[in-house]
Amino acid sequence: MPVDDPSPAGSARSRLELQSIRALLDAQRRRVTQYAERYGPPAPDAVTRPPKTVVGAAPSGQDVLDALSVGALLLSPVFGEDGQVRDVILLARNATARADTAARYPGEALPAWTGPVSLFERVPSLAATVIPRMLADARRTGAPQQSDAVEWLVNTRTGPVRVSAEVRIAPCGDQFLLTWEPGGRLIMADAAQQLVRTCWAEWNLADDGIQPSRGFRSVLGLPENAPVPSLSDLAAATTPDCLTTLYQALYDVLLRKRVTRCELRFRGSERIFRMVAEPVRIVPGGLVWALRAVLTDVTTDRRRREATRRAERHARREHERADAVAELAGVLRDAVLPHFQDELDSYGLEAAAVYRPDAPGAGVGGDWYKARGLPDGRLLIALGDARGHGLEAVTLMAKLRYALAGLAYTSEPVERLTQWLNEVACAEARESTATAIIARYHPERTLLRWTCAGHPRPVLLREGRAAQLPAPEGGPGLTLGVMPETTYNATETKLETGDIVLMYSDGLTERRPADPDQDTLRFLGAAESCFRESAPGPGHAGLQDYVERLVARLDGPHCTDDATLLALRRP
Repeated sequence: MPVDDPSPAGSARSRLELQSIRALLDAQRRRVTQYAERYGPPAPDAVTRPPKTVVGAAPSGQDVLDALSVGALLLSPVFGEDGQVRDVILLARNATARADTAARYPGEALPAWTGPVSLFERVPSLAATVIPRMLADARRTGAPQQSDAVEWLVNTRTGPVRVSAEVRIAPCGDQFLLTWEPGGRLIMADAAQQLVRTCWAEWNLADDGIQPSRGFRSVLGLPENAPVPSLSDLAAATTPDCLTTLYQALYDVLLRKRVTRCELRFRGSERIFRMVAEPVRIVPGGLVWALRAVLTDVTTDRRRREATRRAERHARREHERADAVAELAGVLRDAVLPHFQDELDSYGLEAAAVYRPDAPGAGVGGDWYKARGLPDGRLLIALGDARGHGLEAVTLMAKLRYALAGLAYTSEPVERLTQWLNEVACAEARESTATAIIARYHPERTLLRWTCAGHPRPVLLREGRAAQLPAPEGGPGLTLGVMPETTYNATETKLETGDIVLMYSDGLTERRPADPDQDTLRFLGAAESCFRESAPGPGHAGLQDYVERLVARLDGPHCTDDATLLALRRP
């Protein structure tokens, strides 16, 4: 925070705001000065001093020690020829030291005090502290020595006790007086300020006197030897955007006499400080003669809040986008996925389907199915699974589904239709793959003729027993969209009365880690179990009930993809 440059950066408005702050401070200084002149004490030369009198005898050395409010020891060091301390004789303790010992080491924890004793014999760890050096320096310079932090261990009958104190040693005739304040309060206060990035100060409005906390410079980022900024310096170092709030805060404290708070940024620094200020009055309800403030570095907190707000905005946009994608994909899905009732009765078949979208995703996926009558009196039946999720997968599955519907009108065999559909998928600019079962049902022969393009093979449920249909000659064909000019083979399945053909996507059975054989066995077992529990009733409603129960049995928290089940029954 540069406080050596009183000229503010920024616009003319900023300069006017800074002038207003200085005028506010100057006006308050005049008010305090006038109050002091009117109600202050007379000048020193006008004071009439009473004659000096001496009452009673002079106090003893022990009386002087006991009058001290801090712990005190009277020491007589033993110096060697090199001026270093060889031993220290403890001559006397004051009442505060005795009370501190009794509180810290109760009962028989320490040997009883019997008079002058070697300090290093009573507390050996003191010899390794700075106290011997402080005694030597005090003897050499004749000036008091002080250390903010001295720590030592006292071995007691109940175990070692750690002591931390601020120690001062001063020459006292031929002896030395050691005083201490327990707890290292200054060091703990400094450490606390650094931990919470908080400091405080009190500014006297009459003479610019400042009483800062120990960590004031460090928290504000000032050099250790830099002067503590006055309120005017603080305003000059404030960024232009914060001058208005600083003026309002000073106005509230000085004239309205109330606690206030504001946020400050200083030129040349990216840190943000929250200042909470209160008035210090001469008398209750009277003139404000000082301002006391606590400043806390809230930069990290503000950055975290801003990051949280950005994350919330991003999450909200993503949620809105996901909702829009789900809505659009849902419309597409409803437009392309048929809802069976009795449409296939004329072909001697009943159909039922269940589609379960991928719940963690956009609520839709690339699964699709189709059952459509053809001009030659036969029935096109297909079920596929386009790669991916969401709108992209729905778009691909719609393209493939409508392409197949158009190709089917050529009356070409299903293996040819599958080959053409593979070319459609390969022609996509980006990677577009899909698996599929493509079939044509011949009602006059009750024959299902079908191909497989990388998809799980259909399952035949006959008299309650489930079995996967044999693969076409040469095995299942390649997935659609992998390689152009791929050929596919078809196989035929004769349907008997009561037979149910189940076509499904792998999202219904696949688990992690994937094992296709186990997935197939899981599906076969579930199909037979649902049949044994309750055989499908007659009509579309009975078949629909069966497929819904089967999907519910296979569904669960381990499913990671959208799933589709299409059932065809010859009644």
